[in-house]
Amino acid sequence: MISLLYACGFRVSELINLKKENLDFNEKVGYVKQGKGRKDRIFNIPEFLFSKLKNYVDKKENSNYVFSGRKGKLSERNIQKIVQKAARKAGIEKQVHPHTLRHSFATHLLESGIDIRMIQELLGHADLSTTQIYTHISGEQLKKIKSPIDELMKEEN
Repeated sequence: MISLLYACGFRVSELINLKKENLDFNEKVGYVKQGKGRKDRIFNIPEFLFSKLKNYVDKKENSNYVFSGRKGKLSERNIQKIVQKAARKAGIEKQVHPHTLRHSFATHLLESGIDIRMIQELLGHADLSTTQIYTHISGEQLKKIKSPIDELMKEEN
């Protein structure tokens, strides 16, 4: 659950509403149906989770939802508790929430050079300004950016 929250940039509501029928293991993708703003979107099933997720879903018989508990669909509070417990277990002292993983997903994609408009699509944002809130750019990253004139001048010399 935690890996999917981060690896796909899910909102908690999207994770708890994810149904087995929305996973296409042949294409290695899944679909968020009726996410926030009633938007549908596609996500890639991460390679490192693919086998585990497929086996888990194949064995799951008692629910249409990918993740469920004894009483059916998990609540947002269940997921919050699971994430907080995992953070404590990992020795993380800062407050960690499921949404922290979504922010990290967006930030790490941006840091690895993925175009912000693609990140916007992956997050399911209608407006680019919403995506920009998720992407925290550090001062160290900004210091690494070279002026275009420096590149031009290299060619001249």
